[in-house]
Order: sequence, then C-alpha cells, then structure tokens
Amino acid sequence: MRLRRKPWVDEAIHEFDDFVFSRDSVLGEEKKGNWAKIFEREAPLYLELGMGKGDFMLGFCQSHPEVNFIGIELQQDVLFNAARKARDAKINNARLLVFDITDIQNIFDENEIDRIYLNFSDPWPKRRHAKRRLTHRNYLLKYKKLLKLNGELCFKTDNRPLFDFSIEEFAALNMETLDISYDLHAENRPDNIMTEYERKFSAKGEKICYYRGKFV
Repeated sequence: MRLRRKPWVDEAIHEFDDFVFSRDSVLGEEKKGNWAKIFEREAPLYLELGMGKGDFMLGFCQSHPEVNFIGIELQQDVLFNAARKARDAKINNARLLVFDITDIQNIFDENEIDRIYLNFSDPWPKRRHAKRRLTHRNYLLKYKKLLKLNGELCFKTDNRPLFDFSIEEFAALNMETLDISYDLHAENRPDNIMTEYERKFSAKGEKICYYRGKFV
C-alpha cells in the first residue's frame, strides 16, 4: 500500500541534518569511500537496506556501539520516524540516508562495507517483477563489489517464496552459507533483533526465515 505523503516532513526532517542525509547531499558531497571520516572513526561499517521505521537500527546500534551503522530508506516520511527514534535514544553511531538502493554503487566504494542487512524487503511477488527484489542477482553483484573480503549479507523475511527464490540466487553466485533458519523464532536466539514487521508477523504465528552468508 502506497503511503500518503506528509508535506510537512520536508521541513521537519532538517531537525536531523547532523545525521540524516538526502539523496542530493549524499551524491553532492562525495561521501563515497569516505564514510569512516564522516563517522569520525575507523570501525566496521554495516548497512541496512530498506530500514523502515528504524526498530532494527535502534536495537542494533544500542547493542553494538562499536559499529558504524547506516540505514537507507527510500521514503523520507518513513525514515523521519527512524530519525526521531535515533535522536530520542541518543544514538550516535548511526547515519540515515534517504536514497534509492538501485544506485547504491554511487555512494559507497568497493570493499568499503563489512555487512549488509536486508530485513523484510518487498517480495515483489509477480514473476515479471523479480528483478526488483533486493536479493535478485543483479543487486547481489552490486553488494559483492561493495563488501570487503569475508563481508557478510544477512537476510530475514516472513515470505517463504521470496526466501526460496533468494536461496537460489545466493547459490547461483556461489555464496557460502554461514547460517540458515526456516523458523528463526522457534530457536529462541537471544541475539536476534526484531524489526517492526517481524514483531507483527511473528505475533500472527508466521515463521521467520533467516540467512547469513558471504561471497567467495
């Protein structure tokens, strides 16, 4: 469902200019390859692609202050909620980008990223839309260039057809599976950080699938 745009967010988002970047500011200031300088420290760089309202970002940054975390979301109105959560929680190891993931190679350098998270991405269920899925091999090839040697890709979804499709795509690119689960919550993993969608789906009894792997 398409969200109704909130015009007031165009101005309100500037309250967070110290850690939220628009598409133009990301491209215009040549941040590509310079994210360690922007964070003002050398640390592992993790991305969440399609961060939604920021529940995962908040939990992860609080649990892992040693990591530089970047959350990317195309819809500014949605990212605004994540920005408020980060400010209220006094998170200082996150930067949020309003950006289209399709052009991700334009804002990160090769071998710059340590880990990428794909949490409950749009499944694009129709076959003709398969190339829009963030686990399609066209996207995976972009991630491969941006990830460091032994850098990891983590993927969670409640959509079993999308998960099965993704596993096939990972295999097609000879990715090494490091961890996989077809019912993540049944395993009661204490280190699992849930997204807002994950809470919603798991409350309905839906199984959550999880994959962690790397390119070889």
